Amino acid sequence: MLKSVEGIFRNGKIELLEPPPHAGEARVLVTFFEKGGAVNLADRGIDEKQAANLRGRLGSIAEDWDRPDMDVYDEM
Repeated sequence: MLKSVEGIFRNGKIELLEPPPHAGEARVLVTFFEKGGAVNLADRGIDEKQAANLRGRLGSIAEDWDRPDMDVYDEM
């Protein structure tokens, strides 16, 4: 199972903005975003209108998607 946790790299350390999924040892993959966190839509093959449409359609499920009890679907 994969679980993404947002964090901030500061002073040579990564500070997680939420607790990790478990307290034991775990392998991690760290991805550094460009400063500002802007997403290059062209790199993803969409334009601003398509991105706005996607945000609008997915926004209605965001709260349910982020609920902790929905993690069970990640294991299917």
